[in-house]
Amino acid sequence: MKYQEQPSKIEVIGGRVNNLKNINVNIPLHKFVAISGLSGSGKSSLAMGILYSEGARRYLDSLAAYTRRRISQVGRAQVDEVKHIPSALALRQRPAVPGVRSTVGTVTEVFNILRLIFSRLGSPVCPNGHRVPPTIKIAEAMDLTGKAMGRLTCPTCGVQFYAFSAEDFAFNSDGACQKCQGLGTVEQIDDSKIIADENLSLEKGAVATWQIPGRNWMWRIARELGVRTDIPYKELNAKEKDIVLHGKERKIPIDLPTSTGRVYHLDALYENAYNAVANSRKTTKSERGLQRINSFYKFSTCPRCHGYRIDPSRWQQLVAGKNIVEAEKLTLGELEHYMDKILASLPQDMQDLAANLTGELLHQVKPLLKLGLDYLSIDRQASSLSTGELQRIQLGRTLRTETTGVLYVLDEPSVGLHPDNVAGLIDVFHELVNQGNSLVVVDHETAIINAADWVIEIGPGSGSQGGKIISQGIPKEIEHDKRSLIGPYLTGKAPLFVRPRADKNQIFKRGKVELDVTERFNLRNLHVQIPVNRLTSVTGFSGAGKTTLILDSLIPALKAQKNQNDGPSWVKNLKNGDIKNIVSVDSTPVGKNQRSTVATYTDVMDNLRKLFAKQPLAKKLKYRASHFSYNNKEGACPACGGTGVIALDIQYLPDIVETCSVCGGHRFNQDVLQVKWHNMSIADVLDYSVDDALKEEIFKEEPKINKTITTLHDMGLGYLHLGESTPALSGGEAQRLKLTSHIHQRQKGTLFVFDEPTVGLHPQDVRTLLQVFQRLLEQEGTIITITHDLDIMANSDYMIDMGPRGGQQGGKIIASGVPVDISRKSNSLTGKYLAKQFNLYQK
Repeated sequence: MKYQEQPSKIEVIGGRVNNLKNINVNIPLHKFVAISGLSGSGKSSLAMGILYSEGARRYLDSLAAYTRRRISQVGRAQVDEVKHIPSALALRQRPAVPGVRSTVGTVTEVFNILRLIFSRLGSPVCPNGHRVPPTIKIAEAMDLTGKAMGRLTCPTCGVQFYAFSAEDFAFNSDGACQKCQGLGTVEQIDDSKIIADENLSLEKGAVATWQIPGRNWMWRIARELGVRTDIPYKELNAKEKDIVLHGKERKIPIDLPTSTGRVYHLDALYENAYNAVANSRKTTKSERGLQRINSFYKFSTCPRCHGYRIDPSRWQQLVAGKNIVEAEKLTLGELEHYMDKILASLPQDMQDLAANLTGELLHQVKPLLKLGLDYLSIDRQASSLSTGELQRIQLGRTLRTETTGVLYVLDEPSVGLHPDNVAGLIDVFHELVNQGNSLVVVDHETAIINAADWVIEIGPGSGSQGGKIISQGIPKEIEHDKRSLIGPYLTGKAPLFVRPRADKNQIFKRGKVELDVTERFNLRNLHVQIPVNRLTSVTGFSGAGKTTLILDSLIPALKAQKNQNDGPSWVKNLKNGDIKNIVSVDSTPVGKNQRSTVATYTDVMDNLRKLFAKQPLAKKLKYRASHFSYNNKEGACPACGGTGVIALDIQYLPDIVETCSVCGGHRFNQDVLQVKWHNMSIADVLDYSVDDALKEEIFKEEPKINKTITTLHDMGLGYLHLGESTPALSGGEAQRLKLTSHIHQRQKGTLFVFDEPTVGLHPQDVRTLLQVFQRLLEQEGTIITITHDLDIMANSDYMIDMGPRGGQQGGKIIASGVPVDISRKSNSLTGKYLAKQFNLYQK
């Protein structure tokens, strides 16, 4: 029998996903392949839309129909053929943000095994207070069924009792604190926020909670109940105040006048000042509404469990001298020593069981330590983790399976990682390949591209100007390829500095923001100065305290001071440097669903609707602006409801999403599309990209729209289509889109805070972003970026470097000053990598 050579590459033939131009490309198997290109060039379309989509689909196709029905599936990719593709796993750019009930222990699944260890290897206490030493019989009792499960007899007093199961140590299950239900915090309405101003009358808005939508006529019912509503609240007698604050909930007949002069007679439900908040909270679904309602609540540490979530009744059971709460406080790096102590503390007949449980826990922890997450404590709230930390946890979960023959597709794995973490990440990539897997990484980090076995570059531009393979080869070949856009950044031939930086002696010339942080997470007794009207980068190892300092301390303190509220208790001596407005810009997706587009997110859609409503046919048909919205039934296509697509459920096969055959994907109904402006329907206009609209000058007589699309072009978003769905944009694109409403205004007194602004950005796009920053500074704004990007650091006026590492080994300001000085600090890990960056570009 003739030996058939194993395939050495994945062959993609005729790839047309999104903007890909019918591409043919070979991806080497059992290699580390990096895909590079500008934002929107088509990198993720190749990696996720073809390689992962086809690899996952074909694996699922091998399963039984019933099994497939229970798994979320992906449909066929728009590609003629993909040959030799292995089963695929993907890690996405933005992992889902965990809920308030998640901790590092639950998302890594380490806590699951820790609970088993406590239930099987623990030393319980009987109801009479006698400690029962750990024995194999306790573990055996936990494996029984029915009433016998966990039933023990105290060897001291003979009383029978039930030991705790693994579920009894879970704060999301039977082990939850009885007071806070496992949240660690309790909430109650803040009495001090109920009355807005005692000097106002009820009619003028004295009761703050009656200003919540749907409650702003509650004072009229109070008047029917005998409360004087036209005098200052402070002059009301005790009985009247009691009705306002604690009056019984009941229906009262009232006359309710409207703005048109009509009067409605109705039985209205009276809600006192406290009930108005509580009831509104139950019914409000909008995020903004909930934020407003939550401002009337104060959240404090649970007095029963002291914030530890697990009910104190579980704290008596010990394993190697620690209770479950003390074990949860350990960091991932401290667990190995604790596991050794557990083994040493148990009798010989428990060693096999203990070795099995502790070995399984350490097996789960090992890849997380390789990825530099040793500083995270098990009880750390998962929602407080950075994107980079969440991605590494996701990657660690994948690594511990030690699979072979799998295609791993990673989208921006360097997001949120310090350059030193990136080095560890590259080691992990090589380990995956050495295990017999194939790896495709979409990234802009030059260190990752340099470390790859093969590089594929997509471009040359973004959107409709991208989607072609412009360069491929080993990194050295890419460096010398004249068509390559990433090459000059690998060699340091591209310009490093793209904005004028402030003179070292003039940094604080225009003022400064100052604050002290007493104690918050790993921050202790910090004094911080941030220059006004400058670009400041806050840098440091993942977990060093950057987010705690800026997003958890500075911003809430400035907002509280502006609103004359109490700020965070750990912030002292705040001097605001005349900052009046705070604009916090993160990389969360813009818009919640496919109905949000570039046009609807900016002011373009509102102006377009007004423009089309003025057209002669629209006036003749009595169409208002609302008719030109696909979110209203007057304008939406009746078949797809204004989404432009129809989802077909075809039983055990994946749902098929097809372009709506009635409107052709244009979202609007046919009547509305008859109305033309310059011989174009509103759908035709939304099909334009920003750059095409500018080139053809279609809005030259519409200054408002022209101003917005010019801004989008200047921010490097010219390739976006006006009707393009915004939730699918990359993190960097989302950040720039959020800035469009600010870019043309005077920004004196405004602080812009950017959290990881280079998410999904090619080094060339980073240069564009820095020019956007410069425009904001020229308009007298102040900018703080939390960043790991060396190009942003080099172009900053001022840096605050935190560390020296993460967790309890962080929380200090290692260095502050101009970037060149930071690069010379021997104790700064960031400075070491910044110095390499300066040297690369000065060669």
